[in-house]
Order: sequence, then structure tokens, then C-alpha cells
Amino acid sequence: MPSLLGIDSGLTVTKAVIFDIDGTPIAVARRRVTQLIPRPRFVERDMHELWTATAEAIREAIALSGRPANDIQAVAATAHGDGIYVLDQSEMPLGNGIVSLDSRAGDIVDQWMKNKVAEEAIELTGQVPHVSAPSALLAWMRDHEPERFKRIGHIMSCKDWLRFCLTGTVGTDRTEASTSFTNVRTQDYSEDALRLFGLQALVGTLPPAARSDEIVGRITADAARLTGLVEGTPVAAGLHDVTASALGAGGYADGVVAVIAGTYSINETLSSEPRVDRRWFCRNGIAPGVWNSMSISPASSANYEWFIEKLCAGDRARCDADGTSIHALLASEIDAAFERPSPVLFHPYLYGSPYGASASAAFFGLGGWHDRGDMLRAVLEGIAFNHRIHVDALRDGFAFTEARLAGGVSRNPAVVQMFADILAMPVTVTGTDEAAAWGAALCAGAGAGIYADPQSASTTKKQGENCMPNPIRSADYDKRYRLFLEIAETMKPLWPKIAGLAQESAADAAV
Repeated sequence: MPSLLGIDSGLTVTKAVIFDIDGTPIAVARRRVTQLIPRPRFVERDMHELWTATAEAIREAIALSGRPANDIQAVAATAHGDGIYVLDQSEMPLGNGIVSLDSRAGDIVDQWMKNKVAEEAIELTGQVPHVSAPSALLAWMRDHEPERFKRIGHIMSCKDWLRFCLTGTVGTDRTEASTSFTNVRTQDYSEDALRLFGLQALVGTLPPAARSDEIVGRITADAARLTGLVEGTPVAAGLHDVTASALGAGGYADGVVAVIAGTYSINETLSSEPRVDRRWFCRNGIAPGVWNSMSISPASSANYEWFIEKLCAGDRARCDADGTSIHALLASEIDAAFERPSPVLFHPYLYGSPYGASASAAFFGLGGWHDRGDMLRAVLEGIAFNHRIHVDALRDGFAFTEARLAGGVSRNPAVVQMFADILAMPVTVTGTDEAAAWGAALCAGAGAGIYADPQSASTTKKQGENCMPNPIRSADYDKRYRLFLEIAETMKPLWPKIAGLAQESAADAAV
């Protein structure tokens, strides 16, 4: 029976998912990829380890499917967007890949904000540069690693590296090409953008950009040996994970805002014209003449995962040993906390925020009589409040009447209802747990001629629960949200001082 392979490489886990052509997952295999943090604000990964882990996941998924590899009609990858993966002129990795949680380029971005580069960038490229943008990371490399910078032969994203490993072809797709260096109106690469960031020396290193559903290569003999795929299987260009998640969740459509609660708080909607604003990135859609406006920050369910890892380690170990789910164990505590009043609020800024790199996470209103459930409730509400910051920004520029929610936290019905109440709009949960991989598979299927286009098949998988907002709870959440914002505004001048304490301590220790 025909099937499709979607690869989804996140910030800590790379996955291979085989789907029936109606969107039903047949097999899923995962591998963890080591996150390297050589010093504060540096977040990297070994590119060879990433490929090895992905190849192992593909081989396992094929075995788990119980089907022959030649059932797989096409392959496509998606992966964390932004960050940077570079090859030298001989097409070998030039150091580690830098992932999108990296913030080493903060000083460069701060300078661009002061000297008008940011204002020119938003007019030209449709987005304000940020710390993990290719523009900022390459400028950092130019200033701090000039020898490495001089040796750059090819600039890639994470999923483009996986495509290269699968096919031996260098390139990207339209969605990924627009992360820094395209003209927002023409949707094509712009040498003016490179000059704006002082990166004109890299003009010959930008990868050719294809449509996300365009077949750009075929599985090589080496890749077939490592993965178990059939040599010659078509590979589509794939797409940025933000767009892939929206597509796979059924939220890549007019009048809908896709809300993806993953490591990043992703909130996006489509338009047929470019609309530029500092509060969102205006980037290329899958097809020419379509723009995907996304308002994002690294402040979503990674905070929940952090809480589990750091504060529920014992329970997690027991659940792993028993073969049960830590999330199911905590669900009853969370549900109970939702049923009682609580003043506890949480800023979910462990890894970044809409308020800049210096913001940090904190609980407010916490008393000795509160328990773990109250804290988990506050973490989840803080995640949803941060999504609302972005959704409210998009509401100022676009018309949409419903949200499509995806991400691990959406498996809890109480959390879905919470999102509906906080966003004050109907929320539909995607019918698949693997929205990003399904989005990639849709592009593969369209490239192979199974679908007319990626969007036409995105609703073949039935949607999950639809939640309507409760007006009383929405009004209560609006008060909590306003206080959440007020505290953040109060903290703005304090966050840099708090961050400075670590720098002062490091300086004292060095004396």
C-alpha cells in the first residue's frame, strides 16, 4: 500500500513518521539528539550525530511499519527553523549546527536595533532580525570566527542538511529561504539584504530555493544503506517547521490562526499580500503569492517539559519504569488545580520571550499552601498567555475566527479548553500528534503526484475536539492576562539587572 515518510527534526528529538496517504500514522520512531551548550547562550548540535540519529529513526520506522520500504512513495523533511548549518566549499560540515535556541548574537541584534538596521530590515525583508536569525548568527561568525566565515561554501537550515544527506543535493525551499535574505515583496533573494547586514561576501553561498512540494532529489545509495529506504525514492524540498505544523494541523488556510505549542510559541496565519509589522515575521508561503505571517517566541511548552524534568524527576523515572505516562499522572493534579481559585502566575521565559533576551521566568503569587498542581496550572496558563500576546498582535492585522491547536499539551482536554477561554475563540485540536511530520509528508505526496497540492489533502485526517470559549471563564482569564502583562511591563527594566548579576559573579570569580 502506498505510504509517505515525513521527517521532523526538533531541537532535542528527530523523528521519522510513516503515514498512510489519508494521514494515518503507521509507524513513528524517535532518536534524541545531543544539545551542546559549550557556554551560556550557545546552543549547538553535531551535524553528523543528527544525520546518524535520523537515519536510525527512519530504519526503525520502516521496521515498525511492517511494510516493505518500496511502499514509501516519497520523502520530505521539516525541522526547527532559523539557526544556521553551514558547509565548506567541499560540502563538509563547517563546525556544529547552531540551533534556534542560541542567543549568542544578542549584542549584534541590539546594535542593529539602535543603528536603524532593524527598521530597514523590516521594510526590505518583512521581519525584524532576531538573535537566532541566519543574518545575526552569520554576522556573529563574521566578527568572532573570521576564519570559519571565510570558508563558508553553503548556508543551510537544519532540514536542508538532512535533505543533503538523503540526496546529495544542496538547496532549500521558499519558506526557509525567507528567514533573513529575501525581499518581502518579490519573495526572492535580495543582495540588498545581504549588504544591509554586512554579509555581501556570502552572495554565492545562498542555496537555490524550490517549492516545498517540488521533488529536488532522490535517495542515494549511501542513504539507502543507512536508512533502509529504496535507492531512487523521490525527495521533496520540505519546509520550515512553523509552516509544516500549520499545514499538518489543518491551520494553513484563510480565516484560521494556527497555534503550535511546541518548544516555540508559534502563531501564524496566511494572506495574499505582504503585511509588515514589527510584531510578526512576514515570510514566504509554500506557493508564490502567498505570505505566512508568524508571531513567535521561544516560550511555550518547553517550560512544561522543564518543570517535569527538574521538579518531577522521581515520578518521571517511576513512570518510565512502569511504562506509564508522566503526563497522565500529572493530568489529575492539573485538573484539580483548574477547579480551585489560585493567584499563582508564571512568566514562561526560561529560554526567551517577546520582551527580549534578558527576560527570565518567574512565579508570582506563590504561597506555602500551594502545591505542584497549582504551579503546573500556572505554567500552562503562562504558556497560553504568551500565545495570546502573539495572537492578539496578529488580530490587529488579519481576520480569523478560529484557532487550530497542535502540540503535546493539546492532548489534555482541560488545556484545550483553557486555550479557548484565554484566546476567547473556538479552538480545534489537530487529529494527529505528528502535525509537523504530516505537513512534510503532504509536501512529499504532492511532489509525487498523490495530491493536487499540499493543502488539498491536509484535512484528510479528521480533526480532534472542538472547544468553544466559556464567556465567564474568558472574562476571568482576561483579568489574569492583563495582570500578567502588567507584571511583565514592570519587570522590563529589572530583567537586564537580574541578568547582569550572573555577569558580575563571573567577573568576580575570574579575579
